[in-house]
Amino acid sequence: MAKKKSGDLVVPAGGGVLRDLVLRFKLIVRLMGDKRINPLLKLLPFASLAYLISPIDLIPLIPGVSALDDIAIVSLGAYLFVEFCPPNIVEEHMKSLSSNMDEMDDQGEVVDAEAVDIDDKE
Repeated sequence: MAKKKSGDLVVPAGGGVLRDLVLRFKLIVRLMGDKRINPLLKLLPFASLAYLISPIDLIPLIPGVSALDDIAIVSLGAYLFVEFCPPNIVEEHMKSLSSNMDEMDDQGEVVDAEAVDIDDKE
């Protein structure tokens, strides 16, 4: 059984949107820390997050839609950052992340047991 490091972000088992989001976040964090990635390319996620917190909006007139353009810019920034990174480095990190998730999925143990009622009157 693999030991979990404190501070690790655990990817939920079973797949789905949440698992994909956590996997994408972990991939971006790993790529940001990789020295083989061009430092100018690393500005892309920071720029999209800067847009998120800036008071400037692309579509400020329609309430509610301005939140959607923030989500779109951050998503586009994350997508383009991963796409512009060298494919061999992205593949290396993806293999590492997916092997960690496979270990997490294999930890679920099934115990075969019977339930027994205990009479407290004895």
